Amino acid sequence: MSNFIRRLVGKMKAISTGTNAIVSKKDSIYANWSKEQLIRRITELENANKPHSEKFQHIEDNKKRKISQEEVTRSKAKKAPKKFDFSKHNTRFIALRFAYLGWNYNGLAVQKEFTPLPTVEGTILEAMNKCKLVPSMVLQDYKFSRCGRTDKGVSAMNQVISLEVRSNLTDEEQRDPTNDSREIPYVHVLNQLLPDDIRISAVCLRPPPNFDARFSCVHRHYKYIFNGKNLNIEKMSKAASYFVGERDFRNFCKLDGSKQITNFKRTIISSKILPLSETFYCFDLIGSAFLWHQVRCMMAILFLVGQSLEVPEIVLRLTDIEKTPQRPVYEMANDIPLLLYDCKFPEMDWQEPTVDDYKAIKFTTATEALTLHYELKAAVCNIFKDVLPTANTNNFSKTIINLGDGRGKVVGSYVKLEDRSVMEPVEVVNAKYSKKKNNKNK
Repeated sequence: MSNFIRRLVGKMKAISTGTNAIVSKKDSIYANWSKEQLIRRITELENANKPHSEKFQHIEDNKKRKISQEEVTRSKAKKAPKKFDFSKHNTRFIALRFAYLGWNYNGLAVQKEFTPLPTVEGTILEAMNKCKLVPSMVLQDYKFSRCGRTDKGVSAMNQVISLEVRSNLTDEEQRDPTNDSREIPYVHVLNQLLPDDIRISAVCLRPPPNFDARFSCVHRHYKYIFNGKNLNIEKMSKAASYFVGERDFRNFCKLDGSKQITNFKRTIISSKILPLSETFYCFDLIGSAFLWHQVRCMMAILFLVGQSLEVPEIVLRLTDIEKTPQRPVYEMANDIPLLLYDCKFPEMDWQEPTVDDYKAIKFTTATEALTLHYELKAAVCNIFKDVLPTANTNNFSKTIINLGDGRGKVVGSYVKLEDRSVMEPVEVVNAKYSKKKNNKNK
C-alpha cells in the first residue's frame, strides 16, 4: 500500500473515532468526508494504480520465465552423458611397452591411498579410462599386471604392462594379423592423452599363451647413473663383481613386513661399472628379480667402496648371513639416477609406431623439446654455479658420504659397517606386522 493510501486510512480512522488529527491544508479536503466517501476514494486510487503494478508484474514474470528457461538449458547441458556399455564391445589381451621419467611421479604402481604426486600407472589408466579402453580404474576388472615396480623418482625405459582392453575386432579377427590395421591404434590413442614424460613405445597384440607382465619376465636390467668425481672406479668394479650369482640380499633391501618374505635369495646375472662419458659412469645390473630398494642399497655400498671407506670385500660379508645376519644401518643411494633400463621377455611381436607417421614425428618433437628443456636448465645451473663463490671442499674436515645426489650425508667420523648398530631381523619384522594385523582384525 502506498504512503498516500496509508495517510487516507489514518485520517479515516481518526474521523471514525473522533480523534482530533492535525492535518495540512493540502489534506484538509478529506477532513469532512464520511467513511463511505473515503473508502470509495481509496478504491478509485487503487484501480488507477493497478495497470502500473500489472505492467511491472508482467516484467517480473518474464524475468522468471527467462531464468527458468536458462535453468532448463543448463540442466540439459549438465546431463550426464550416456554410459558407455562395454558389454557391447569386443576385448583383447595385449601388452604395452612404455618409458617414463619418474621425477614427477609417486612411483609406478597405482595406489589405494592418497599420494602427493600422481603415479605413472594411475596416469596411464586414467587415459585408458577416458578413451574407453578399460571400464574402470579397478585393476582386477581387466587382468592387469606390471613387470617391474619402480619407486618414487625412479625412471624406466622399457617397462611393460599387460591387460585386457576394448577392441574393434572379434575374437576370430584378432587371431589373423592381416586385420591388425583395422584395430584401435593403441599407441597413438594413448600418447595423445599422456604427458610428454610418459610415452607408449610399442604394443604386442598377441602375447604368448598365459602371458603375465610380471611372471613372464626373464630378467630385469637396471642402470644407476653417477658422477665419477673422487671415486675409485676400479675398486667399485671389483665390489660390483661380487654381486654376481645367487646370493642372499636381505642386507641390501628395505624389509616389508606386509609381504611376509622369508626367502631373500636372488640371482644376479651381470654386475658391472661402465663408463658413459669422461665424467659419468653407470652401475649396470641384470638380475632375474629384485627386492624392495635393492638396487639403491647395492649402489650405496658401492659408493662407500669408491670413497675407500669400505673395502670391496664388504659385499661378500654383507651377503654372508652367518657373518652378518642383520642389516647394518646405512643410507640408500638417491632415487633420481636409477632407471629400469629393460625388461627381457620370451620372443614377442612388438609393433612400434611408423617412424614417418605424422603423429610419431609430433611425439618425437615433443620428446626432443623435453630433452632440450632439461639441457637448458642444466646450462643455466652451470652459469648459476660459476657466478657464486666456491669453497674448497678438500679442506673440509668432516666426511661427506656420497649418495649420488651431489649433496651426500655429512658425518663427523666414519663408522665401519661392521661396527654399526643393526636393524631388526627379518623374523621380528614379519612377526610384528602379523601381530599388528591380527589385533586390527579382532
